[in-house]
Amino acid sequence: QAQMAESGGDSVQAGGSLRLSCAASGFSISIYCMGWFRQAPGKEREGVARIDRDGIRTYADSVKGRFTISRDIAKNTLYLQMNSLQPADTAMYYCAALRPAYCSGSLVPFSNWGQGTQVTVSS
Repeated sequence: QAQMAESGGDSVQAGGSLRLSCAASGFSISIYCMGWFRQAPGKEREGVARIDRDGIRTYADSVKGRFTISRDIAKNTLYLQMNSLQPADTAMYYCAALRPAYCSGSLVPFSNWGQGTQVTVSS
């Protein structure tokens, strides 16, 4: 079964950086659309960044130029480098494997959601 394990969240000051990790098991991240999501208190879960099976990356407008999604296929691990963090980035961050593999159209989760990792940005 597909499982995700997020880590790397922390509390930082505005302008700081974090790198989140997502260790996947039960499948290869190289053959799926992989995405990072976040959910803040009182808000719906939103997509942050995606990388398709060919390595093409897309980002939400709110994080473009600040976040970078990447993957290490050998380690079967997904990453999210987060720079210039803002208080609005405060949320629980999750990763997931999605279909279709090229991240097009409506996305359907393939993996189970992990426990998430908390990012808190203070001003």
